[in-house]
Amino acid sequence: MPAAAVGILVALLVTSAEATVGPPSGGSALRPRPQTAGPAQEKRQAASLTGCERRLQPSRRPAGPVLVVVGASITAGVGAGDQAGSWAVLLARQLHWNAFVYGVPGAGYVHSGLGRKGPVAAEIARAHLRALRPALVIVQAGHDDWRVPPELERLRVEQTVAMIKAEAPQARIALLTVFAGRSRPPAIYRTDQAIVAGAMAADPQVIIMDPLVSGWRFPHARDGLHPSARGDAWIAGTVADILRQYGVRPAPAGRGAVLCALSISGAIRAPAGPVRALNRPGPRPAMDSPRVPYPVSRTG
Repeated sequence: MPAAAVGILVALLVTSAEATVGPPSGGSALRPRPQTAGPAQEKRQAASLTGCERRLQPSRRPAGPVLVVVGASITAGVGAGDQAGSWAVLLARQLHWNAFVYGVPGAGYVHSGLGRKGPVAAEIARAHLRALRPALVIVQAGHDDWRVPPELERLRVEQTVAMIKAEAPQARIALLTVFAGRSRPPAIYRTDQAIVAGAMAADPQVIIMDPLVSGWRFPHARDGLHPSARGDAWIAGTVADILRQYGVRPAPAGRGAVLCALSISGAIRAPAGPVRALNRPGPRPAMDSPRVPYPVSRTG
Protein backbone atom coordinates (compact mmCIF):
# COMPACT_ATOMS: atom_id res chain seq x y z
CA MET A 1 0.00 0.00 0.00
CA PRO A 2 1.45 3.46 -0.84
CA ALA A 3 2.47 5.76 1.99
CA ALA A 4 -0.42 8.13 1.17
CA ALA A 5 -2.92 5.42 2.06
CA VAL A 6 -1.47 4.56 5.48
CA GLY A 7 -3.48 5.61 8.50
CA ILE A 8 -1.77 7.87 11.05
CA LEU A 9 -2.98 7.85 14.68
CA VAL A 10 -2.42 11.04 16.63
CA ALA A 11 -3.03 11.60 20.34
CA LEU A 12 -4.10 15.11 21.32
CA LEU A 13 -4.58 16.28 24.88
CA VAL A 14 -7.50 18.52 25.78
CA THR A 15 -8.90 19.63 29.10
CA SER A 16 -11.87 17.73 30.45
CA ALA A 17 -13.80 16.45 33.42
CA GLU A 18 -17.13 14.75 33.97
CA ALA A 19 -19.70 15.81 31.40
CA THR A 20 -23.20 16.99 32.06
CA VAL A 21 -25.93 15.48 29.92
CA GLY A 22 -28.95 17.54 30.77
CA PRO A 23 -32.44 17.85 29.34
CA PRO A 24 -33.08 19.62 26.03
CA SER A 25 -35.09 22.83 26.08
CA GLY A 26 -38.63 21.87 26.99
CA GLY A 27 -37.77 18.15 26.99
CA SER A 28 -36.64 15.36 29.25
CA ALA A 29 -33.07 14.40 30.05
CA LEU A 30 -31.31 11.93 27.80
CA ARG A 31 -31.29 8.41 29.18
CA PRO A 32 -28.40 6.20 28.02
CA ARG A 33 -29.50 2.93 26.48
CA PRO A 34 -28.72 -0.13 28.63
CA GLN A 35 -25.32 -1.73 28.07
CA THR A 36 -25.86 -5.15 26.49
CA ALA A 37 -22.54 -5.80 24.72
CA GLY A 38 -21.21 -9.28 25.45
CA PRO A 39 -18.10 -9.35 27.67
CA ALA A 40 -16.28 -11.78 25.36
CA GLN A 41 -16.79 -9.52 22.32
CA GLU A 42 -15.80 -6.47 24.33
CA LYS A 43 -12.63 -8.22 25.51
CA ARG A 44 -11.68 -9.16 21.94
CA GLN A 45 -12.15 -5.58 20.77
CA ALA A 46 -10.12 -4.25 23.70
CA ALA A 47 -7.26 -6.57 22.71
CA SER A 48 -7.33 -5.03 19.21
CA LEU A 49 -6.88 -1.47 20.44
CA THR A 50 -3.54 0.16 19.70
CA GLY A 51 -1.67 3.21 20.93
CA CYS A 52 -3.88 6.15 21.72
CA GLU A 53 -7.09 4.11 21.61
CA ARG A 54 -6.01 2.04 24.61
CA ARG A 55 -6.15 5.22 26.65
CA LEU A 56 -9.85 5.53 25.78
CA GLN A 57 -10.83 2.28 27.49
CA PRO A 58 -13.13 2.81 30.49
CA SER A 59 -10.46 1.59 32.92
CA ARG A 60 -7.78 3.95 31.57
CA ARG A 61 -9.40 7.13 30.30
CA PRO A 62 -9.99 10.30 32.33
CA ALA A 63 -13.42 10.73 33.86
CA GLY A 64 -16.13 11.70 31.41
CA PRO A 65 -17.91 10.27 28.37
CA VAL A 66 -16.51 9.29 24.97
CA LEU A 67 -17.48 10.81 21.63
CA VAL A 68 -16.87 8.80 18.45
CA VAL A 69 -16.99 10.59 15.08
CA VAL A 70 -16.51 8.82 11.75
CA GLY A 71 -16.89 10.38 8.36
CA ALA A 72 -15.51 11.48 5.03
CA SER A 73 -13.13 14.23 3.90
CA ILE A 74 -14.76 16.96 5.98
CA THR A 75 -14.16 14.91 9.13
CA ALA A 76 -10.60 14.22 7.92
CA GLY A 77 -9.91 17.95 7.85
CA VAL A 78 -9.68 18.44 4.08
CA GLY A 79 -10.06 22.16 3.53
CA ALA A 80 -8.85 23.07 7.00
CA GLY A 81 -5.39 21.80 6.05
CA ASP A 82 -4.96 19.60 9.12
CA GLN A 83 -7.18 17.15 10.96
CA ALA A 84 -6.52 19.04 14.18
CA GLY A 85 -8.60 21.82 12.61
CA SER A 86 -11.49 19.64 11.50
CA TRP A 87 -14.96 20.28 12.86
CA ALA A 88 -14.93 16.93 14.70
CA VAL A 89 -11.73 17.64 16.63
CA LEU A 90 -12.92 21.17 17.41
CA LEU A 91 -16.25 19.78 18.63
CA ALA A 92 -14.49 17.35 20.98
CA ARG A 93 -12.45 20.23 22.35
CA GLN A 94 -15.57 22.34 22.88
CA LEU A 95 -17.29 19.50 24.73
CA HIS A 96 -14.14 18.57 26.71
CA TRP A 97 -15.00 14.91 26.08
CA ASN A 98 -12.70 11.98 25.43
CA ALA A 99 -12.96 11.33 21.69
CA PHE A 100 -12.07 9.09 18.76
CA VAL A 101 -12.21 10.76 15.33
CA TYR A 102 -11.74 8.87 12.06
CA GLY A 103 -12.03 10.49 8.63
CA VAL A 104 -11.60 8.83 5.23
CA PRO A 105 -11.78 11.19 2.23
CA GLY A 106 -14.25 9.92 -0.35
CA ALA A 107 -16.01 7.51 1.99
CA GLY A 108 -19.79 7.23 2.10
CA TYR A 109 -22.36 4.70 3.21
CA VAL A 110 -21.58 2.85 -0.05
CA HIS A 111 -18.31 4.20 -1.45
CA SER A 112 -15.11 3.01 0.20
CA GLY A 113 -13.04 6.15 -0.32
CA LEU A 114 -9.29 6.72 -0.24
CA GLY A 115 -7.24 3.56 0.29
CA ARG A 116 -10.52 1.61 0.43
CA LYS A 117 -10.65 2.35 4.16
CA GLY A 118 -14.41 2.96 4.03
CA PRO A 119 -17.34 2.87 3.76
CA VAL A 120 -18.35 4.37 7.09
CA ALA A 121 -19.41 0.93 8.37
CA ALA A 122 -15.75 -0.12 8.06
CA GLU A 123 -14.72 3.01 9.94
CA ILE A 124 -17.17 2.13 12.72
CA ALA A 125 -15.69 -1.35 12.93
CA ARG A 126 -12.26 0.25 13.22
CA ALA A 127 -13.50 2.36 16.14
CA HIS A 128 -14.14 -0.73 18.34
CA LEU A 129 -17.32 0.68 19.88
CA ARG A 130 -17.83 -2.20 22.28
CA ALA A 131 -14.48 -1.55 23.90
CA LEU A 132 -14.77 2.25 23.98
CA ARG A 133 -18.43 2.41 25.15
CA PRO A 134 -19.15 5.85 23.68
CA ALA A 135 -22.00 8.03 24.90
CA LEU A 136 -22.46 9.59 21.45
CA VAL A 137 -21.62 8.41 17.92
CA ILE A 138 -21.72 10.88 15.00
CA VAL A 139 -21.54 9.82 11.35
CA GLN A 140 -20.74 12.44 8.67
CA ALA A 141 -21.27 11.13 5.14
CA GLY A 142 -23.42 11.45 2.04
CA HIS A 143 -21.87 13.70 -0.59
CA ASP A 144 -19.67 10.96 -2.03
CA ASP A 145 -22.71 8.71 -2.55
CA TRP A 146 -24.73 11.21 -4.55
CA ARG A 147 -24.91 8.97 -7.62
CA VAL A 148 -25.79 5.84 -5.64
CA PRO A 149 -29.41 4.66 -6.17
CA PRO A 150 -31.51 6.04 -3.30
CA GLU A 151 -32.86 2.61 -2.33
CA LEU A 152 -29.31 1.29 -1.92
CA GLU A 153 -28.25 4.36 0.03
CA ARG A 154 -31.20 4.01 2.39
CA LEU A 155 -30.43 0.33 2.95
CA ARG A 156 -26.79 1.04 3.75
CA VAL A 157 -27.76 3.80 6.18
CA GLU A 158 -30.22 1.52 7.95
CA GLN A 159 -27.57 -1.18 8.22
CA THR A 160 -24.98 1.28 9.50
CA VAL A 161 -27.27 2.65 12.20
CA ALA A 162 -28.23 -0.91 13.15
CA MET A 163 -24.53 -1.72 13.44
CA ILE A 164 -23.95 1.18 15.83
CA LYS A 165 -26.94 0.15 17.94
CA ALA A 166 -25.61 -3.42 18.14
CA GLU A 167 -22.04 -2.35 18.97
CA ALA A 168 -22.90 0.53 21.32
CA PRO A 169 -26.47 0.14 22.61
CA GLN A 170 -25.82 2.75 25.31
CA ALA A 171 -24.94 5.49 22.80
CA ARG A 172 -27.01 8.21 21.21
CA ILE A 173 -26.58 8.36 17.42
CA ALA A 174 -26.35 11.51 15.32
CA LEU A 175 -26.00 11.86 11.55
CA LEU A 176 -24.46 14.82 9.77
CA THR A 177 -25.84 14.42 6.27
CA VAL A 178 -24.98 15.88 2.86
CA PHE A 179 -22.63 18.82 2.37
CA ALA A 180 -23.03 20.21 -1.15
CA GLY A 181 -20.58 22.18 -3.26
CA ARG A 182 -21.33 24.84 -5.84
CA SER A 183 -23.24 22.34 -7.99
CA ARG A 184 -26.42 20.89 -6.48
CA PRO A 185 -28.02 18.42 -8.88
CA PRO A 186 -31.40 16.90 -7.96
CA ALA A 187 -29.71 13.57 -7.21
CA ILE A 188 -27.88 15.03 -4.24
CA TYR A 189 -31.22 15.92 -2.62
CA ARG A 190 -32.48 12.38 -3.24
CA THR A 191 -29.37 11.03 -1.52
CA ASP A 192 -29.96 13.33 1.44
CA GLN A 193 -33.58 12.21 1.73
CA ALA A 194 -32.53 8.55 1.55
CA ILE A 195 -30.06 9.06 4.40
CA VAL A 196 -32.65 10.71 6.63
CA ALA A 197 -35.29 8.07 5.85
CA GLY A 198 -32.90 5.19 6.47
CA ALA A 199 -31.66 6.62 9.75
CA MET A 200 -35.16 7.29 11.08
CA ALA A 201 -36.31 3.81 10.09
CA ALA A 202 -33.45 2.19 12.00
CA ASP A 203 -33.58 4.49 15.04
CA PRO A 204 -36.49 6.91 15.55
CA GLN A 205 -34.41 8.70 18.22
CA VAL A 206 -31.53 9.47 15.87
CA ILE A 207 -30.36 13.09 15.83
CA ILE A 208 -30.40 14.45 12.26
CA MET A 209 -28.22 17.43 11.31
CA ASP A 210 -28.89 18.30 7.66
CA PRO A 211 -26.58 20.97 6.18
CA LEU A 212 -28.19 20.71 2.73
CA VAL A 213 -31.82 21.23 3.69
CA SER A 214 -30.96 23.65 6.49
CA GLY A 215 -28.97 25.81 4.10
CA TRP A 216 -25.79 25.98 6.16
CA ARG A 217 -23.54 28.84 5.03
CA PHE A 218 -19.90 28.92 6.15
CA PRO A 219 -16.48 29.87 4.73
CA HIS A 220 -15.23 27.35 2.16
CA ALA A 221 -11.88 26.26 0.81
CA ARG A 222 -11.10 27.04 -2.82
CA ASP A 223 -12.81 23.89 -4.08
CA GLY A 224 -16.18 25.29 -2.98
CA LEU A 225 -17.11 22.07 -1.13
CA HIS A 226 -14.88 21.66 1.88
CA PRO A 227 -14.94 24.13 4.75
CA SER A 228 -11.94 26.35 5.39
CA ALA A 229 -10.45 26.49 8.88
CA ARG A 230 -13.01 29.16 9.76
CA GLY A 231 -15.74 27.03 8.18
CA ASP A 232 -14.80 24.03 10.32
CA ALA A 233 -14.99 26.22 13.42
CA TRP A 234 -18.47 27.36 12.35
CA ILE A 235 -19.62 23.76 11.79
CA ALA A 236 -18.26 22.67 15.18
CA GLY A 237 -20.14 25.46 16.92
CA THR A 238 -23.35 24.75 15.00
CA VAL A 239 -23.21 21.02 15.76
CA ALA A 240 -22.56 21.77 19.44
CA ASP A 241 -25.61 24.07 19.50
CA ILE A 242 -27.83 21.38 17.92
CA LEU A 243 -26.57 18.70 20.29
CA ARG A 244 -27.25 21.00 23.22
CA GLN A 245 -30.93 20.96 22.24
CA TYR A 246 -30.85 17.19 22.76
CA GLY A 247 -29.27 17.43 26.19
CA VAL A 248 -25.60 17.06 25.27
CA ARG A 249 -23.60 19.35 27.52
CA PRO A 250 -19.88 20.19 27.71
CA ALA A 251 -17.84 18.87 30.60
CA PRO A 252 -16.15 21.24 33.00
CA ALA A 253 -12.54 21.83 31.99
CA GLY A 254 -9.70 20.48 34.05
CA ARG A 255 -8.66 16.83 33.72
CA GLY A 256 -6.99 16.41 30.34
CA ALA A 257 -9.19 14.18 28.20
CA VAL A 258 -7.79 11.88 25.49
CA LEU A 259 -8.50 12.74 21.85
CA CYS A 260 -7.45 10.21 19.20
CA ALA A 261 -7.59 11.34 15.57
CA LEU A 262 -7.12 8.80 12.78
CA SER A 263 -7.01 9.80 9.11
CA ILE A 264 -5.34 8.90 5.81
CA SER A 265 -1.84 10.34 5.47
CA GLY A 266 -1.35 12.61 2.48
CA ALA A 267 -5.05 13.27 1.87
CA ILE A 268 -5.02 16.50 3.87
CA ARG A 269 -1.79 17.87 2.43
CA ALA A 270 -2.93 17.53 -1.19
CA PRO A 271 -6.72 17.18 -1.22
CA ALA A 272 -7.62 18.40 -4.68
CA GLY A 273 -6.45 15.49 -6.82
CA PRO A 274 -7.46 12.42 -4.80
CA VAL A 275 -10.70 13.88 -3.45
CA ARG A 276 -11.97 14.96 -6.88
CA ALA A 277 -11.18 11.50 -8.21
CA LEU A 278 -12.98 9.82 -5.32
CA ASN A 279 -16.09 11.92 -5.84
CA ARG A 280 -16.62 10.27 -9.22
CA PRO A 281 -19.06 7.36 -9.18
CA GLY A 282 -17.49 3.94 -8.71
CA PRO A 283 -18.60 0.33 -8.49
CA ARG A 284 -21.92 -0.17 -6.77
CA PRO A 285 -22.23 -3.09 -4.32
CA ALA A 286 -25.15 -5.41 -4.86
CA MET A 287 -28.23 -4.89 -2.72
CA ASP A 288 -27.46 -8.12 -0.85
CA SER A 289 -23.78 -7.26 -0.30
CA PRO A 290 -22.49 -8.79 2.98
CA ARG A 291 -20.33 -5.72 3.68
CA VAL A 292 -22.57 -4.72 6.61
CA PRO A 293 -23.95 -7.91 8.19
CA TYR A 294 -26.13 -6.29 10.83
CA PRO A 295 -29.89 -6.78 10.43
CA VAL A 296 -32.10 -3.77 10.00
CA SER A 297 -34.68 -3.17 12.70
CA ARG A 298 -37.69 -1.60 11.02
CA THR A 299 -40.38 0.35 12.80
CA GLY A 300 -43.83 1.48 11.81
